Amino acid sequence: MTGALIAAAVLIAATVFGLVRRRRDGVLRARRRDGSDEVAETIRPDDVGAELGEKATLLQFSSAFCAPCRATRRVLGEVTGMVDGVAHVELDAEAHLDLVRRLNVVRTPTVLVLDGSGRVVRRATGAPRKPDVIAALGEVIA
Repeated sequence: MTGALIAAAVLIAATVFGLVRRRRDGVLRARRRDGSDEVAETIRPDDVGAELGEKATLLQFSSAFCAPCRATRRVLGEVTGMVDGVAHVELDAEAHLDLVRRLNVVRTPTVLVLDGSGRVVRRATGAPRKPDVIAALGEVIA
């Protein structure tokens, strides 16, 4: 009986964890979980080895065997094709460990939305949805 209760508790905990992670995955956030403003980190073109967008930049951290990274690349590419002055820069997380540590990237894909000056204004861990990316850019560019 005790084993069945432990198994049921583990199953419930895993289900709750999965549902919470699914709900939070890919959401572009502007604030930390504790509600305080996130310190605005600034990214320079020499940090990423590419030019940043005139109005905004979508900075994507990927890894070689990441299936959601490919979907994210496609979505961000489509969005940059729709909005003038926006660039998409994709970095291999493994090749840019100093930047990964500095920005606290813990999984791929991670997408950072940078304003025209390179300041991080939004962040998503997981594959963001196209309407969410467009809305975040609307706030940055407006």
